[in-house]
Amino acid sequence: QVQLVESGGGLVQPGGSLRVYCAASGRIVSIYSMGWYRQGPGKQRELVARISSDFSTNYADSVKGRFTISRDNAKNTVSLQMNSLQSEDTAVYYCNVYALTTMSRTVESYWGQGTQVTVSS
Repeated sequence: QVQLVESGGGLVQPGGSLRVYCAASGRIVSIYSMGWYRQGPGKQRELVARISSDFSTNYADSVKGRFTISRDNAKNTVSLQMNSLQSEDTAVYYCNVYALTTMSRTVESYWGQGTQVTVSS
């Protein structure tokens, strides 16, 4: 199995910046895509950004130009740099990875516990 530990969430003022981190551990053979999802109050969980093993990226329209996702394959980490934060960005942010482990013959999806990001004055 894969364990995902997130950090970096917190309170930030509108227009501010924050960076959240996610570290994957376990009997990992390969990690494919890594991404961030979020779920705001009363909303469905949505994709924020995703980065593939070839480092290609995909962003939600609402965060394009403001957020940047990156990964470090040597460390099995993924981070999300969030700039020009708005109140609408307030949500629990979840790390997600697709990985192959020593215990599985197929690629599986794994989720972190989530970290709260609150944008408020």
